[in-house]
Amino acid sequence: MRLLPTLLILLSLALASSAADSLPAASGRTVRLFTIGASFSVNATHYLDGIAVDAGDKLVYRQAIIAGSSIESHLVKAQRHEADPADKAGLYYDRSLRQELEKEHWDIVTIQQSSFTGHDVTTYRPMAQQFYDYIKKCAPSAEVVLFETWPYRKDDPRFSAGAKGGPSTQMDMYLGLTSANHTIAHELGVSLLPVGEAFHMANTDPVWGYQASSSPNAVKYPDLPPQTHSLNKGYAWKQDHSGQWNLELDARHASMLGEYLAGCVWYEMLFQKSVLGNTFRPEGLSDEDAMFLQKTAHRAVVEENTRK
Repeated sequence: MRLLPTLLILLSLALASSAADSLPAASGRTVRLFTIGASFSVNATHYLDGIAVDAGDKLVYRQAIIAGSSIESHLVKAQRHEADPADKAGLYYDRSLRQELEKEHWDIVTIQQSSFTGHDVTTYRPMAQQFYDYIKKCAPSAEVVLFETWPYRKDDPRFSAGAKGGPSTQMDMYLGLTSANHTIAHELGVSLLPVGEAFHMANTDPVWGYQASSSPNAVKYPDLPPQTHSLNKGYAWKQDHSGQWNLELDARHASMLGEYLAGCVWYEMLFQKSVLGNTFRPEGLSDEDAMFLQKTAHRAVVEENTRK
């Protein structure tokens, strides 16, 4: 199965203006998905099965995850197993990547770069090509797809700290992610899951987009700074060993809203069907926000297919 701009490419951008204009119901389909990545891949697929089931589809899903990992991390693990099958460093729990890839007739295998380095195209080379070749050797009929991760929230400390060689703003990170992922997808000849693009569209929407708090540390437990429409987890109170409550910020991983948006993008790309009008809702997600996120995901996918 190829993720070519078949059905979705025929949809005009005007289609995204109303969920009532969604595609006619199609017969259910099954997608066998294997994801290789880090925690952002876990975030992005959190609600994918619920979205698929609501549409009458079936998702067969397994994953190989290393927290905070890069493409190189997974490649090295695979190489260690090939060099010595008894080396536990070459295993994900009790199985190697080769064993996982050969276990099922996978339709799609996704890969992602580390969110810390995804903006830097040099971190993909030559590992991305080597990893692609390894996957195709183990699962020749599977389609490899590159997952474009999202930029961190605009108030992430990384931006203000001015990390050496890193982006200084959310916009810088987004531009780097977009450029790097499009370049590598072209070099590998693979499709792209434009989640970073969808996040950017939502974040920069003049009405819906998240606005950072000007004085987050002024709040007292158990109150939280305003975080309406944050696609990232954001602020939360956590208790330390002494019983003291501390306000902590996770401006990187996806919130429920971000996970739903990412799931909508993955659904459209992997199942090649519109998500508009899907009735699956995570607990706490309003119909209004769900409709906005569906439209945003749909727009990102249509524009990606048009670009191709």
